[in-house]
Amino acid sequence: MDFNKLFSLEGRVALVTGGYRGIGRMITEGFLAQGAKVYITGRKADACEAAAAEMGDNCIAFPGDVSTVEGCKALAAEIASREERLDILVNNAGAAWGEEYLNFPESGWDKVMDTNVKGLFFLTQALHPQLKAAASFERPAKVINIASIDGVKVNPWETYSYQASKAAVIHLTRKMASKLVSEDIIMTGIAPGAFASNMNKSARDHEDTVEKGIPAKRIGRPEDMAAAAIYLASSAGDYVVGTTLIVDGGIVNAANPGARIDA
Repeated sequence: MDFNKLFSLEGRVALVTGGYRGIGRMITEGFLAQGAKVYITGRKADACEAAAAEMGDNCIAFPGDVSTVEGCKALAAEIASREERLDILVNNAGAAWGEEYLNFPESGWDKVMDTNVKGLFFLTQALHPQLKAAASFERPAKVINIASIDGVKVNPWETYSYQASKAAVIHLTRKMASKLVSEDIIMTGIAPGAFASNMNKSARDHEDTVEKGIPAKRIGRPEDMAAAAIYLASSAGDYVVGTTLIVDGGIVNAANPGARIDA
């Protein structure tokens, strides 16, 4: 083993859904730094194109919506038209909805479940030929699903469908991993804690308050998320199968169980 190349992504092709902002962008920038060619998608075409331009020539953007099966198939067809193989897929695109229990709407349930759970499954399914083409015993293809610590522990906010969806992502990662590993496709997950993003406005806008509830005494930094994703995507993570890595500064495993935190 050449340990100098253990975390390298040189020559690998990746797709990061929702890769133009937030956690997706943190991961994209990490992959690019390690030598990967990265496609990013998002429903906001202009924002996606602008982000790709900022991140350089090895970052390519095109619009995509993974909340429907048709959108997943269209996205997979776009990738297939450009690449014979796909070494890394990061299912990062996500949605959230907060509403008081008695008023929580069906639309808020369906939007979140369709994007966070259904889209993950059907996009991975649609990209199976490209992932399989990249996969080998010596260098498996990788699929990384972005969950949340809200799928591991209950938070105090009324985000019912979001918390349920992220728990589903964690278990679906286990189930799909048990199927795909036989084809040299390794599936894992990441459960982020408090990282500044549009999905976590509390960490973005009230960092000083949020960090008080985190044992590590700070919110997550871009390099924390990038490092976790690089580990799982690179040869360093080849023997990690079906596991969801918690990246949260200790909220799940080291926090005072009676504390109320924003994450």
